[in-house]
Amino acid sequence: MQQIAIGEIISIDGTAARVLMARPGETVPHQDSAQPFVGTLVTVDTGASIVLCLITAMKLAGAMTEPTLAGSRVIDVELVGELPRQDDGYLCTFRRGVSVYPRLGDTVFTPTHKVLEKAYYFGSFDAVEIGRIHQDPTIPAVIKINEMLGKHFAILGSTGTGKSCAVALILREFLAKQPLSHIVLVDPHNEYDRCFGAQANVINLDTLRLPFWFLNFEEIIEILLGGREGNSVEVELLREFIPAAKRQFSANQGRESRLLQRSVTRKERYSVDVPVPYRISDLLGQIKAQMGRLEIQKDLQPLKHLANRIEAVAQDPRYSFMFGKMMVEDNLGEILKQIFRIPVNGKPITIVQLVGLPMEIINVIVSILARLAFDLALWCDGKVPITFVCEEAHRYVPREKNAGFEPTKSIISRIAKEGRKYGISLCVVSQRPGDLDPTILSQCSTIFAMRLSNERDQRIVKSAVSDAAESLLRFLPSLGMRETIAFGEGVTLPSRIMLSQLPESALPKGAGAHLNLETQELDPGLVDDAILRWRSVGSDIVSLLPEEPELKPADPGAHTPSPEPGNSAAPIATQSQPSPSPASAPAPAQATGPNGNRNAHPAPQPAQPVLAQPAPVRASPVQPQSAAQPEFGRAGRLSPQS
Repeated sequence: MQQIAIGEIISIDGTAARVLMARPGETVPHQDSAQPFVGTLVTVDTGASIVLCLITAMKLAGAMTEPTLAGSRVIDVELVGELPRQDDGYLCTFRRGVSVYPRLGDTVFTPTHKVLEKAYYFGSFDAVEIGRIHQDPTIPAVIKINEMLGKHFAILGSTGTGKSCAVALILREFLAKQPLSHIVLVDPHNEYDRCFGAQANVINLDTLRLPFWFLNFEEIIEILLGGREGNSVEVELLREFIPAAKRQFSANQGRESRLLQRSVTRKERYSVDVPVPYRISDLLGQIKAQMGRLEIQKDLQPLKHLANRIEAVAQDPRYSFMFGKMMVEDNLGEILKQIFRIPVNGKPITIVQLVGLPMEIINVIVSILARLAFDLALWCDGKVPITFVCEEAHRYVPREKNAGFEPTKSIISRIAKEGRKYGISLCVVSQRPGDLDPTILSQCSTIFAMRLSNERDQRIVKSAVSDAAESLLRFLPSLGMRETIAFGEGVTLPSRIMLSQLPESALPKGAGAHLNLETQELDPGLVDDAILRWRSVGSDIVSLLPEEPELKPADPGAHTPSPEPGNSAAPIATQSQPSPSPASAPAPAQATGPNGNRNAHPAPQPAQPVLAQPAPVRASPVQPQSAAQPEFGRAGRLSPQS
């Protein structure tokens, strides 16, 4: 690319300049390919440096508004930075800001290929290539990994612009450079499972395990009571009963949990927020014991309301990933190592698939995952760098104060503000930045903006720009597929980039999907399978599967967690409890409810409702047994043995 003079500066201020273009024939022979256009860079040589200017507008001056320039072609440019020149004439790499400003009459040139390379180059040690520069496709577009991850980044774009492909591309290139990373990707549409091949650890509704005792106090209040408003008495009761239930669990465990005994040794350490195991049965026992001490009906109402809410949520099959396990175990370390890949074992990214769940359930899961990521990074003193990728972020941190799930908004905001101090970085992905909390976006130092046609979304993105990229964002509505405008700490200077094409096998689901124009009949069984999966989200999938005459006998050599001590009372009879089957005998001595320990409580008083017979513990629900198929537990979850 040859340097061509295109005009001279006729006015300049601190950030912008105006260029009067030379008339055809006044410069080198006219070359259409070398003519500048809006969004490209031009240069001015000041001697001490080469100043880079971004063309923001081109027009033909009018006789009424600018009579002295009537008929002339005028270019408006914005000063974006410079290439400093050493004493020997060597050009250094790009830096923001201008040390020596151009003067009136200075000649403006189109940049040479060498100058553009210098502008976009910063070394290969910390760089990954994601595409090509729009102005010169021979120059690779690269991002600085440490700068981008150390200060959070965002990927924004309307549906259909290639946003999911951009997420997959950037993460794939990052993993190729750093294969021992720890990435957690929240996938609400189940579209990323094939993007990373064998590098991905996929957690779906069948394998998701987040025990209820992982919840902190704010999350418990939101789930059980729907918030603090109007529930002040119940909130204080929970604040008292939860630590008592934790102490009771620890006392019953004896010497079985050395980790628990070593980490929590004093009574005052059992707070409502410390992740220490406890049983729902012990929590209900505390409530019912308190009810037995009171006689005034008015004082009993908050206790009854709290007990009813706990039982209702614990029996809700949508929360079976939290309450569905029969035995309460101190498995916090095991679950953290699985989710955050410690050790990596060739799978540096965990994809948490959440399709089919109601929004309130997804909010709970995202809140727990984000808080676990932050707490792990905090208490490991930043030795475990974690990248938390939040797809559809406008759902979890909405702009409206009264919308969304408050614990989720709180923890994601905390990661955005404090996470980089402890080695946890946030990736915000959204198709509606206008609905996103602006404080979250303002914390992202690198932004990849794809096509945004909504004017409100464009304003939000422009408000997050802190440098000369604001003029580039005027092109947001006209960007093509896989095109993005990148600006911030992760790139050398604001750039319009054509992203690389992903391999066909790594495309997210739905990318490039099209109507089937061939005359091909679908299998009617597809609808039946869809209905079974549909119903399994909101009910017990066991009732939808075919019955078996006998249950598979348990393996005598398999390890089985010991039942809860002191839990010999039968559960309260509810409509959702199945009646005992003749094919399976009731468990003698100690029995648990069909939903595990959560409905168990101390021995019933005479005034209690009629009790059902002890229900059998279903080690594995009825399903045709096959060595190739895992056994299902409640609500379609995999049983702990599988």
